[in-house]
Amino acid sequence: MKLSTLATLMMVAVIATVLLSVHLLYFIQIDNFTHAHVRDKALAVARTLAEDPEVQRSLALPASEALIPPIALAVQKRNNLLFVTVTDMKGIRYSHPNSSLINKRFQGDDLLPALSGHENIAYNRGTLVKALRVFTPVFNAQHQQIGVVAIGISLSDVTAQIHKSRWNVFWTILLGGSVGVLGVLILVRRLKRMLLGLEPHEISTLFEQRQAILNSIKEGVIAVDAGARVTLINQAAQQLLHQSAIEAPLSGDRIPEDSLMLSHLREALHDGKARHDEELNVRERIMISNTVPVRSRGRVIGAVCTFRDKTEISQLMQRLDGMVNYVDALREHSHEFMNKLHVILGLLHMKNYAQMETYILKTANNYQTEIGSLLQSIKSPVIAGFLLSKINRASDKGHRLLLSDDCYLPDSGSEQQVTALVLVLGNLIENALEALEQQQEGEIHLLLHYQNGWLSCEVSDDGPGIPPELEIAIFDKGFSSKGNDRGMGLFLVKQQTETLGGNLSVESEPGVYTQFFVQLPWVKGNKA
Repeated sequence: MKLSTLATLMMVAVIATVLLSVHLLYFIQIDNFTHAHVRDKALAVARTLAEDPEVQRSLALPASEALIPPIALAVQKRNNLLFVTVTDMKGIRYSHPNSSLINKRFQGDDLLPALSGHENIAYNRGTLVKALRVFTPVFNAQHQQIGVVAIGISLSDVTAQIHKSRWNVFWTILLGGSVGVLGVLILVRRLKRMLLGLEPHEISTLFEQRQAILNSIKEGVIAVDAGARVTLINQAAQQLLHQSAIEAPLSGDRIPEDSLMLSHLREALHDGKARHDEELNVRERIMISNTVPVRSRGRVIGAVCTFRDKTEISQLMQRLDGMVNYVDALREHSHEFMNKLHVILGLLHMKNYAQMETYILKTANNYQTEIGSLLQSIKSPVIAGFLLSKINRASDKGHRLLLSDDCYLPDSGSEQQVTALVLVLGNLIENALEALEQQQEGEIHLLLHYQNGWLSCEVSDDGPGIPPELEIAIFDKGFSSKGNDRGMGLFLVKQQTETLGGNLSVESEPGVYTQFFVQLPWVKGNKA
């Protein structure tokens, strides 16, 4: 059944039940009120006649000589009564609509209480139709009872008055029902508009589908209203926040003021701007978030944030980059060795064996120095590939990147630490290469030393150095002596080092050297 039909039937049933119940009580009250009104009217007329001096004087005369009949007939017609009868203490009629019944005994035992001095009301039938009959005693000036006034009102007249009042009630019910039905129709149209024209079964289906979708996606989803209260949070969001050591808010909770992970929701509510693919470092986990404000009629009524954990992807990408660098470095060296093999082949054809022996020994020593020692000292394939690429890059620029003979770096069980070391060494080596741009055959020295869970890194160059007054400022965000839109490298190095709980320092002598010292916690992996 459609929502409009169901709502209409339910509301009409409720309105009809209420109206019928109320008006049923009203009918009962009307019936009681009408009978009470008729009784009061009859009693008033009877009492008035009982106090009439002419009636009192006439009761002292015989019925045939009394002047009561014309008085009673006038009162009967004026008040639209069935009969007005006056009797003496023996029950003999002094008046009656049928004049032939005058001077005869009144019919009915309901007269007896009135003959005893008490007013009486009864429903009975005499010589006429069944009527409501009211009896009032008549007293003379000495307070002695001398007769009774009986008033009769036809029950058909009473019923007619009740039916007349009931018609008024009927029109009231009809009007009330019409207004109620009109209100129901307006309410149903409004409700349909609010529900976007969807039927109840369609809404329940959409809700079930939404819950299934939210719980099936890996991305975390959090929605808030205009007051920053959580209205929706899926299981993935709760799991990601729990893994990041952040307490996941419940539905109805407000977003904490100090929550970095969820601060974008507050910002979206405040300025109404969407934020796409923003990267956050939350408790040693990298999150990618998208935050979009929800608008209705031109105003922001909430915000939705979707986020996912980039740590695994970053780890895989970092390892892949290291392997690619490693392969590229090997490819370059393979080309060099092909050229060297051609030289050896030429010397062999020339039968210049002494020169060939010297050339082969020199080549082997160079390989052992550049490649062999690196692979023996650097056990992490990511870092090894990275350093090979940097050695080649330095060579392409006419400089040399030299690893100390004391270098030793075990493979790490923490991909985050590997990522941090790549960032640190990458920025420091690039800064050293930029510092050597104005000179030829510069040298960059690198020392990596592991001991007791800590990795010490030293990167030095023989460039122009750093002025003493700038040694602190170089780590500030945006500070650079090389122009605008620079100054992020050393800032990121310091931030990454401090995030892992390490420390960073620098020594420099202008015109002589610059040396950076970095200490990082290093979780040793399975490889030695």
